[in-house]
Amino acid sequence: MLIETTMRALADSTRLRIMRLLSTMELAVGELAQVLGQSQPRVSRHVAILCDAGLAQRHREGSWVFLRASVGNERGNPVGEAVARLLATAEREDPDFAAKCAEDRRQLGIVRGTREQSAAAYFARHADEWDELRKLHSDDAVVEKALLDALGDQSLGQLLDIGTGSGRMAELFAPKADHVVALDKSLDMLRVARAKLQNLPADGIELVQGDFVSLPFAAQRFDTIVLHQVLHFAQDPAAVLAEAARVTRAVGRIAIVDFAAHDREELRDRHAHARLGFSDAAVADLLTEAGFTPAKPISLDEGELTVKIWLATRDGGPVSADAKEVAR
Repeated sequence: MLIETTMRALADSTRLRIMRLLSTMELAVGELAQVLGQSQPRVSRHVAILCDAGLAQRHREGSWVFLRASVGNERGNPVGEAVARLLATAEREDPDFAAKCAEDRRQLGIVRGTREQSAAAYFARHADEWDELRKLHSDDAVVEKALLDALGDQSLGQLLDIGTGSGRMAELFAPKADHVVALDKSLDMLRVARAKLQNLPADGIELVQGDFVSLPFAAQRFDTIVLHQVLHFAQDPAAVLAEAARVTRAVGRIAIVDFAAHDREELRDRHAHARLGFSDAAVADLLTEAGFTPAKPISLDEGELTVKIWLATRDGGPVSADAKEVAR
């Protein structure tokens, strides 16, 4: 029985502490071992018991295995959510348990600091090339405000940030979404994003390694898809948008932020751009073929490169006059 398996899994003080830590943030097995002051093999055995009981979930990023609590997203379960509430109450009411949790959080602060130092070092190694690219287009703050305004005040629901990079888009939209999944193919960038996003509520953010042409998600899972400065890396943009459409719910929305078509050929070599931007007509065709109804694009042309915001709604939603005009 599920309840018996759950109770057995919780019959150990270390596993109770692990569950409390996972309610704070997603952690690697090695990070858990560091916080708990125990060997990694021992912690791995505790983790296996929690995962077998359905209270935690593993996912691999390269040679690292990360753990998250099985609450707060579509794979959550009522028993796990009840356990999370019980442990929160126990920390408030049980002084001994509260003391252990306080010490664990103090150690967790060291883990947070290590992540931030690693992210800062990565940015320092690449700062010059990123600064060079930023000088060519509208200020990031201007683009972010335009994108926020374009998506409006309504809830973004389940949001997928494809190619999350530093995690900035996930951070920006987290307050307006029920749950954010930040996906990137690069392990280095996921570690940078993890440092940026580690202070968000654990049940509101999820980081996943994956490729934008083969998304590791069920069909129709997301209400909002964001591709911010990602599509120009695609050898086959149509395949990327087809995958995005597959995981978007009917009447869900997609937002693409990228460059208008340009002739800066050096970006292919210096920044690995597969595409030198896109025309409005090309993006409209790509979106329509993927099953989206495009809206009127937004143009930000304060730099040498024009930044465009292309919005569209998954077929099945209302079609605006602007969308009809763009689709023609």
